[in-house]
Amino acid sequence: METTKKITVETTVQAPVERVWKYWTEPTHITKWNTASDDWHTPFAENDLRAGGKFLSRMEAKDGSFGFDFGGVYDEVKVHEVIAYSMEDGRRVTITFKGKENETEVIETFDAETTNSIEMQQQGWQAILDNFKKYAEQTSN
Repeated sequence: METTKKITVETTVQAPVERVWKYWTEPTHITKWNTASDDWHTPFAENDLRAGGKFLSRMEAKDGSFGFDFGGVYDEVKVHEVIAYSMEDGRRVTITFKGKENETEVIETFDAETTNSIEMQQQGWQAILDNFKKYAEQTSN
């Protein structure tokens, strides 16, 4: 039996866990940070944040040359602590939020896919997480 390789990316956001959680989970915020580079964007996101609930975001190149839907179903949601979900292809993701005073550690572990290299996947997911950190630290509403 083949074991699925797990990849972890993480960051520490200089913001309280309540704000980090809100920005991570609300579609109006997701569309503002969910990108790995400036030439991509997320024009649409929906999120039913509960066990059994579904989420979907549309990621597209700004020039319209490529795009894809990213979605799945939540397996576990513990407010301000953990979000776990299964992607449409069956791979699993767990995000842990560790709040301490005015900072929050965000740790995201996901099952690797077999098309792209581990390094490429890690770099792409880390770039999105870094973009989230920047957004969460610069936004105050």
